[in-house]
Amino acid sequence: MITRVEVQSLRMRALLLAGNPRDSVADVVTHLGAMQAQDLASGLWSLGMRLRGAGGSAGPGGAVTQALVEEALERREALRTWPMRGTVHLVPARDAAWMLALMGVKPLRDAARRRAFLGIDEQTVEHANAALEEALAGGGRLSRAQCLEVIAAAGVEAPRQVGYHLLWYASQVGLTCIAPHVDGEQTFVLLREWVPDHVELSREQALATIARRYVRSHGPVTVKDLARWTGLGVRDCRAGVAGAGDDVAEVATEEGPMLVSGDVAASLSGGVTPVEGWVIPPGFDEFMLGYGDRSAFLDDGHLEAVVPGSNGVFRATLVRDGRVVGTWKRSLKARRCVVEVAPLVRLGAAARREAESAFAPYAGFVGLPVEVSWAA
Repeated sequence: MITRVEVQSLRMRALLLAGNPRDSVADVVTHLGAMQAQDLASGLWSLGMRLRGAGGSAGPGGAVTQALVEEALERREALRTWPMRGTVHLVPARDAAWMLALMGVKPLRDAARRRAFLGIDEQTVEHANAALEEALAGGGRLSRAQCLEVIAAAGVEAPRQVGYHLLWYASQVGLTCIAPHVDGEQTFVLLREWVPDHVELSREQALATIARRYVRSHGPVTVKDLARWTGLGVRDCRAGVAGAGDDVAEVATEEGPMLVSGDVAASLSGGVTPVEGWVIPPGFDEFMLGYGDRSAFLDDGHLEAVVPGSNGVFRATLVRDGRVVGTWKRSLKARRCVVEVAPLVRLGAAARREAESAFAPYAGFVGLPVEVSWAA
C-alpha cells in the first residue's frame, strides 16, 4: 500500500519537480496536458523551471531564460487559451481545438447566465466575433486594446467586463487564442491560422487522452480529481480512464484507491524513493492548482498563508522535500530581483542558505541577480 508520503513523492516526480526535466517547452506542456497560466509571469516560470538546465546543471542550450521560453511560445510549441473551467491555461498548440471542444461545453453553457447579467445577448456576441474574425484574418495579430477597438468600431459597446467576456467567448468557441505578448501587451490571433495543423480526435479519443495526461502528470489521483481538473462529469472521466487502457492503473494508497500511469504502477514493486531538495514553484502552478486536496504538500493551517482569505490568488511557494515550508514574492528592480521569503516552519541558518541557493536558476531565468530577504 502506498503511504501519504509516497503519494507526495510520486506527485512531485509526475509534476516534473523532482529531478526529471524536459528538453523543450513542447515536451513540458504535452506531459502536463495543460498548465495554469492566468498569470503570464507564473506560467513562464512554470515552464522554465521544468526545462533541462533550470535545476542548476547545464543543459544542451545552457541556462534556461525567460527569453528562451518566450521564443518557444512564439514558435507555437504551446499557446494560452481557456480550455477548461473558464480559466487560462497553457496547452500544446496542436491540441487546443479538441481540448476546447471537449471541455468547453460547461463554460459555454454557463456563459448564457453571465451574458444575461452583463446585459448582452447572443446576437451581440456573434456580431463581435464576426468583427474580430474579419480584422484578424490573413495573419492578423492585435493587442487586447486593439481587439476592443475593433469590436467598438463594429457598433458593440464593450465596457470592461463586457469586453473581457467577448474576448473570452471568442477564444472559448475556438475562434481566437492568446498569442505571446508584443511590447508587453497581450495579443490575439485566429486559432485556425495560428495552428493550421491541429490534431483531430473523436470524443472517446479525447476523453482517453486527457485522462492519460492528467494521471501521468499529477498521479496518484482519483477520478474525482480528474473531474475537478477538467470540469467534466465523473461519468465522462471514468470513460476516459477506461479508454486509456493499460496507460492508467489503479493502486492502493492510505487515502484509498488512486490512479497512476501504467509505467509508475509497474515500478512500485521496487519501492518509492523519497523526494529531496528545494524547488520554488510560482503561485499559479499545477503544484497547488492541479489538486483540490493539497494536504500531500501542505501542513494543516498553512493554506491560509498560501491563499490569504481564500481569494483565489495563490502565493509562490518554497518547497523542501516535497512540502511547502514558506511563501515568496518578487520585486523586479532595474538591476536586481528582490525576493522576500516568508517561512511557515522554523528554518535554521543552514536551511536558509540552501533555500537561497534554490533561487539561483530563477536569477538566470529573469536575467537579474536575486537578493533574498527573510520576513520575520
